[in-house]
Amino acid sequence: MKKLQQYSLLVFWTVLFIYPFLWMLSATLRPEREIKGFGIWPSEVSLYNYAQVFEKIPILRAFLNSIFVALVVTVAVVVFCSMIGYALSRLHFRGRDAIFYIVLFTMMIPFQIILIPLYILMVKFGWVNSYLALIVPWMVSALGIVLFRQYFQSIPKDLLEAARIDGCNEVQIIFRIIWPNSIPTLITVGILTFMTTWNEVLWPLIVIRDTHLMTMPQLVTIFAVGGQAENQLGVQLAAATLLALPVIVAYAFFQKYFIESMATTGLK
Repeated sequence: MKKLQQYSLLVFWTVLFIYPFLWMLSATLRPEREIKGFGIWPSEVSLYNYAQVFEKIPILRAFLNSIFVALVVTVAVVVFCSMIGYALSRLHFRGRDAIFYIVLFTMMIPFQIILIPLYILMVKFGWVNSYLALIVPWMVSALGIVLFRQYFQSIPKDLLEAARIDGCNEVQIIFRIIWPNSIPTLITVGILTFMTTWNEVLWPLIVIRDTHLMTMPQLVTIFAVGGQAENQLGVQLAAATLLALPVIVAYAFFQKYFIESMATTGLK
C-alpha cells in the first residue's frame, strides 16, 4: 500500500511536470480556434502551423546557424577547459590556487555587468554581425573548468606517472590518458555548453543584425514578439517547439553520462 502511494505521487508529479510541454506540442497540431482549451488530444491533426513557420521566417538557416555556433563553442570549451582543468588539478606552479579562486569568482559575476565592455570589444575587433562575435567570447567556460578540475583530481597519480615514464608529454597525457577516462565529464560539459549556447538570446540580439546570421532562439524571439507571427498562438508555439526539440533529444540521448558525472564530481 505504501509503494502504491509512492508510485501514485510520482506519477502525479510526472504528469504535472510534462503536461505543459505535451499541451504545447498538441497545440501546434490543432487549429487556432481549439488552442484555448486545456485538452491534449486535437480533434484534427494539421501541420499548418509548422508550414507557416517555414514560410514566414528562414527557420532552417537559423537552425543551421545555431548548430554550427553551438558545436564550435562546445568543442572549444571541451578542449580548452579540459586543458585548464588538468593544469589546475595536476600541475604545480606558483599562483595555481589563486587562478582557481579567480575562476570561481567569475562565476558569481552577472553577465549584464560585462555585457557593455564585451560589446565594445566586439566593435573594436570588427566582429559585430559575424560568427566570431557568437563564438569567441564563449570558448572558455568557468563551470567547465571547475567540472574538469574536480573530476581530474579523482584520477590516480600513478596512471599519469606511468604515462610520463612511457614518454608522454602533458598534452598527450590529456588527450590519450585523461580523456578516455573522463567520458562522463566530457559529455556533461558538452551537454551543458551546447544547451547554454543553443538557448542564448540576449547576446545574439545585440551583436547580430543580418537575418541570415541569426541563431534559432534569436529568430524565434523576433518572430514571436516582432509581429511576424500575426498573433497566431499556434504558429508561435510551433516555432518554440522546433527550438526546444534539439536540446531535448541531446539530453535524452546522453542523460546517463550526465547523471554519472554529476554524482562523480559531487555537484549534485
